[in-house]
Amino acid sequence: MPQTVAVLGTGKIGEALLSGMIRAGWPAGDLLVTTRRPDRAEKLRTRYGVEAVTNAEAAKSADILILAVKPQDMGTLLDELAPHVASDRLVISAAAGITTGFIEESLTSGTPVVRVMPNTPVLVDEGMSVISAGSHATAEHLDHAEAIFGSVGKTLRVPESQQDAATALSGSGPAYFYFLVEAMTDAGILLGLPRAQAHDLIVQAAIGAAVMLRDSGEHPVKLREAVTSPAGTTISAIRELENHGVRAALIAALEAARDRSRELARGNG
Repeated sequence: MPQTVAVLGTGKIGEALLSGMIRAGWPAGDLLVTTRRPDRAEKLRTRYGVEAVTNAEAAKSADILILAVKPQDMGTLLDELAPHVASDRLVISAAAGITTGFIEESLTSGTPVVRVMPNTPVLVDEGMSVISAGSHATAEHLDHAEAIFGSVGKTLRVPESQQDAATALSGSGPAYFYFLVEAMTDAGILLGLPRAQAHDLIVQAAIGAAVMLRDSGEHPVKLREAVTSPAGTTISAIRELENHGVRAALIAALEAARDRSRELARGNG
């Protein structure tokens, strides 16, 4: 791995990456962080033993720059970095809706850029990070990005043209499950269960189902059929879901998320 990695922007995602890299074996002395607030910088120094520097200092010193800022802050950050980023640096963006082309246009010609769309389960090392190469990024650059984001979950390489679809499924995906858990918990209350018990039942069912999907290798239809007895409770529930168009609503929802991701990307290069 290159000698120094800098995380620019240490909100929840940025700090999760920092923590994951340290747990994966990155020496704290090879990691830099940037943050706007001095008190935040001191907390990161104390918690992880890393050095907090300015954005310009990070750009001059680090081999890899991870841009973990909000999309609306990316333009200002790139203006600050541009005079200091050499073309042999690797720039990794974790900002939603920011294309590699937008970043490449702001930096020295030939600078390799990798776009990554992580989701919030990186906070518990169960994230999925979707990785795409810019026009100057090589397989080695993608390997570096995978090593970093693989410290907080799984990674998947896709062409950048598929990033909007991946954002709809994976980047926003956890929110759909939270929405379903919320609705099913309310149903449990309607059926007479205390909220805490309904919540625990649904969450454990979700965890168990996810593990079975991941570990069994079975198609979800087969797993669902295994729970669906003739004239039973499950098929009665499935009939109502189909009657109310839940399947079609989910497909339409993901299409809407994909379309919004495209709009955001067009607004950012």
